[in-house]
Amino acid sequence: MNICELAKALGASAEGGENIEITGLCASAAKVQCGDLFFCYKGRSFDSHEVAARAVRGGAAALVCERKLDLPVPQLIVGDGRAAMTAAAREFYGRPDRRLKMVGVTGTNGKTTVTYMLDSIFRAAGRSTGVIGTLGIAFAGRAIAPELTTPDPICLFSVLREMADCGVEYVFMEVSAHALAFGKTEGITFEAGIFTNCTQDHLDFFADMNEYSGCKKKLFRGGRCLRSVINSDDATGREIARFAPAPVTYGLKNPADVFAVDIAERLDGSTFVINLFDELYEIGLHMPGEYNVSNALAAAACARVLGVKTEVIANGLAALERVPGRLECAGKYNGASIFVDFAHTPDGLGKSLGTLKRLCSGKLYCLFGCGGNRDSSKRPLMGAVAAKYADFLIITSDNPRYEDPYDIILQIEEGVRPSGKSYVTVTDRRTATEYAIGLLREGDILLVAGKGGESYQEIMGIKHDYDDNTVIREIIT
Repeated sequence: MNICELAKALGASAEGGENIEITGLCASAAKVQCGDLFFCYKGRSFDSHEVAARAVRGGAAALVCERKLDLPVPQLIVGDGRAAMTAAAREFYGRPDRRLKMVGVTGTNGKTTVTYMLDSIFRAAGRSTGVIGTLGIAFAGRAIAPELTTPDPICLFSVLREMADCGVEYVFMEVSAHALAFGKTEGITFEAGIFTNCTQDHLDFFADMNEYSGCKKKLFRGGRCLRSVINSDDATGREIARFAPAPVTYGLKNPADVFAVDIAERLDGSTFVINLFDELYEIGLHMPGEYNVSNALAAAACARVLGVKTEVIANGLAALERVPGRLECAGKYNGASIFVDFAHTPDGLGKSLGTLKRLCSGKLYCLFGCGGNRDSSKRPLMGAVAAKYADFLIITSDNPRYEDPYDIILQIEEGVRPSGKSYVTVTDRRTATEYAIGLLREGDILLVAGKGGESYQEIMGIKHDYDDNTVIREIIT
């Protein structure tokens, strides 16, 4: 693509570079290739203008900058480099979102499960689908390993182009608060936006809960989505429903357009009767927990407003065997059940443990930790929530990153001690898992929480191979 075309999309001029062809886009100086347009912007902790010279040495044909640099290549000067990257990526890849029906899901918890449920429903309806989110990207038999919940714009629009070229019709995408804050999805008009919930998380990045919830609300403002599916059981959701476009509500505890009755939970799943805009239908899920019933309501409501018949919705939900790392049964040992779950917030951990507590005939054990260099204020809260439900706690490490895992564990303990519950601390996660499994007896349940479907343990900037499911299977076999 000629640089002038990109300059026009950005509202910038390409002085001195009218005949330059841009063959790629890049925001990492270490990955730049000849012919790339390199993006510079000032972030919270790093200013990529500082590595622009390296990008030019690596072959960058031109730069997008927030200020003029003394470098011998054409430069497109813009006010916001991040916003320019989104606009340029969308233009460079031919606005692929226009060839797709996009559904965006935002919320603290439940995003991944809702996208997987929607994917299963629309495949049952005979549609070609793609999924983008925490577990990675999947479409047309391809799987791309995850990097971020919502990919950065260059990756995102590149993938959307591939999806469109492969004949994908519907894309179900997790839209994180960070993505909305950085404008990663600007320009995309979603056929529907889904809001699941808003509870404490990411306060290492957002100043407070008002800023955090405010970013989630962005999905439902400014014409970003044509229809809205909103959780009426969530306070932020009720706020959103007052201004969101074409709102449809779902819920279990508050009045809603879509709701469930006769919920029956089991360790291997649940059944309920859905009231889908006054149409009743029995639904079966392979996942336990009322919160998964709520997730199913969100997916069903969205599918229905997009034209899928209720019978097909039920078939699609029943066909979904599992969502990796989302209250997933990892195995049995000594007559006890072991579950793996991604729960890494106080609300998420409480819901998972509350579900298992109701279904546990023996003791409920919880093994968990908290990530390093993230919201430290939730650590004692998670300790308190775990102590509320579990009979015994095993506090361990979970992606300590650049923090000392002992310090993280100490902060979790602050929330546990007032409860008087028994617990142990075992810093090494595998050793902790071996210890926890050794405690199990008939009727017990062990929840291994925090990592879910992750395949690594991040320590001092290095991602070591580590998968809770794999470790558990190795221990019990």
